[in-house]
Amino acid sequence: MMSRRCLLSLFGGCLLLPFRRVPARADAARTDARFTLLTAPLQLGGDWGGSAKADAAAVIGRMRLACLAGVALVSDQQPEKLRVDDKPGGYPSVWLHSEDPATAWVTVIVGPRDWCNLAYQFGHELGHVLCNSWKPDAAPRTPCQWVEEALVEAFSLHGLGRLADGWAQEPPFPGDGAYADFIRSYRDTLLAGYRATAREQGMAAGFGSWFEAHAVFFEAHGGLVDAKGAVSTLFGVLEEDPAAIADLGALNRWPERSGIALPDYLHRWEESCAQVSAPGRLPRRIRQLLAAG
Repeated sequence: MMSRRCLLSLFGGCLLLPFRRVPARADAARTDARFTLLTAPLQLGGDWGGSAKADAAAVIGRMRLACLAGVALVSDQQPEKLRVDDKPGGYPSVWLHSEDPATAWVTVIVGPRDWCNLAYQFGHELGHVLCNSWKPDAAPRTPCQWVEEALVEAFSLHGLGRLADGWAQEPPFPGDGAYADFIRSYRDTLLAGYRATAREQGMAAGFGSWFEAHAVFFEAHGGLVDAKGAVSTLFGVLEEDPAAIADLGALNRWPERSGIALPDYLHRWEESCAQVSAPGRLPRRIRQLLAAG
């Protein structure tokens, strides 16, 4: 068993790993049509640092709803069950395991009742699951892994905003509506950091110019820390067109996944959107941003 983030660290060390390639629809027949990523049964593991598991489950459930409510869940490669473990040490991740082939297994690292951090970490990893990056063959691959990393971070930030709105109106814990302000402040702080990075990396010249300046770097790097400059731009795209989040469910349904050049990656993504009846606006919008300068 290995996590996607561990594999990204190995990529950074130039270690080449073998990959098992699977046809895009190989597992479609095993998908349980009774469940979607929004409704799949949730299981918690770990000790949760003193927080009650029921409370952690309530926050995870609310964040899942905030991220996915109203989104067309189009993938034919989604899990039937979702497990979330609190695992001190290391990094939040999706474990690429083979113990239960129908279960997506997420790990988070949070302190007692640190609901902002839990929701944020879970939202990011849920984004990877939505992008079909939860099976044993879903190892991250350069040169286009940065796209998924930036998108799922934007996805989590978008979800935090909706979580705060819902929390203020109907908090999961009695008398806790004011906690919504902490969620908004938490998200604003993260966004401010990403916007500062974008400015420092010359994003004012345009997304296309930014990518050209980093293209060689992305040949060997694909983690979130490497994609920070793109997050605020892609967050804006999701905020403007939340229905386009459905296109994340069409990602990585081809054998090479993110291990192909960006033009080919976007083309495969558009083809995949057509196959699963996703809108297709997100890959087109990224192509437009790249072409605009």
